[in-house]
Amino acid sequence: MPREKVLLAGGGTTKSWKLLLALRILAIIATLAAAIVMGLNKETKTLVVATIGTIPVKATLTAKFQDTPAFVFFVIANVMVSFHNLLMIALQIFSRKLEYKGFRLLSVAILDMLNATLVSAAANGAVFIAELGKNGNKHAKWNKVCDRFSTYCDHGRGALIAAFSGVLLMLLVSAVSIYRLSINSNKFSNAAAVASP
Repeated sequence: MPREKVLLAGGGTTKSWKLLLALRILAIIATLAAAIVMGLNKETKTLVVATIGTIPVKATLTAKFQDTPAFVFFVIANVMVSFHNLLMIALQIFSRKLEYKGFRLLSVAILDMLNATLVSAAANGAVFIAELGKNGNKHAKWNKVCDRFSTYCDHGRGALIAAFSGVLLMLLVSAVSIYRLSINSNKFSNAAAVASP
């Protein structure tokens, strides 16, 4: 006797429900880690900024994420995507037995795609600034920063790795959400075909 897949009220199978839950939890971990690491990223150093005769002039400089709008956007976007996934997990767990309408599944799939785009844009903007900090720009006469603030750059690199993991996980979440939406729409169209004479 063939084993049938169990269709949930929320669309999709039990397997897809568990997969979506696991992907969302991993996405929360990745995006929240990226936001925390970048948000706490700060390094202070005393550097020689000039020399008057033989006397070096020193200044204490601090590199922090708030100095760059791209990094601020990076932190905000990753926190927003983490919060979105947390809400979707709560919705998925606590309304599992409730009957979904196609609009609800459609709105979840659209929100998942928007959040994948948001975290991707934030990560790409941060990568551009990180590359500028690492190599500078000779044409614009912008000096590199990472040769002086290596710990700051290393933490930023870790945050970027976590964010791109979050991008990949959000793309997978979007794919599973769309799959669940298509299963649900097929279920309703099959039910309508059976009900019609």
